[in-house]
Amino acid sequence: MASCDLCVVRNRAICAALDAGELAALNAIGRTRNLDAGESIIWEGEDSVLVANVIDGVLKLSTNTEDGREQIVGVVYPSDFIGRPFGGTTGHGVTALTEAKVCVFSRRDFDAFAREHPALEHKLLERTLGELDRTRRWMLLLGRKSAAEKMASFLVEMVERLAGSGCRIDRDRPNQRMLTLPFSRQQIADVLGLTIETVSRQFTRLRQEGVIDLPSRREVTILDYEALVAEAG
Repeated sequence: MASCDLCVVRNRAICAALDAGELAALNAIGRTRNLDAGESIIWEGEDSVLVANVIDGVLKLSTNTEDGREQIVGVVYPSDFIGRPFGGTTGHGVTALTEAKVCVFSRRDFDAFAREHPALEHKLLERTLGELDRTRRWMLLLGRKSAAEKMASFLVEMVERLAGSGCRIDRDRPNQRMLTLPFSRQQIADVLGLTIETVSRQFTRLRQEGVIDLPSRREVTILDYEALVAEAG
């Protein structure tokens, strides 16, 4: 069973719209589930049978191309909502990139609850519109920005979306950020529509220019966050 009172994303997830009594009712139909990195929770093309709030960790949304390759079409972070309420088939798979925790609901139970609680339906609509806006920005990034702008935009988004979990701010150096990436270099290339060689060159360039440091393959220290934001455009 879920535990809404102890949920670390309680004030940011869609259930933030609910009062104490409504939360108790939602708590009764949910359960928490831990996922290992690489474990899938939703499969592309299958009937929508569950929905979930992401409590911790990072998950990818992916689809398979005609030639059998995986294409990452989105990423979800703590407090994001996954799944397709109100029926239909899922257009993409959902797989954990890191160890993750999700609050899972049967889609039918969740649909019934949402119909009885307009505040939750309104929050779902807000999230849907927000996701549409992010998708439009991502289309602009993929279609119009240079490789350098894509990489900078990607790192800025990681800082914004992982604040408080996979990203830390140095109190003595407020323009610095310490970021743990949930992606491999190949996955970054797939997300940005670049080659892995181009991704590696952009990391090297940013390090040489003093914008970032690379303590390890998955760790990035952003030395000049303002410069990174400026480059992202």
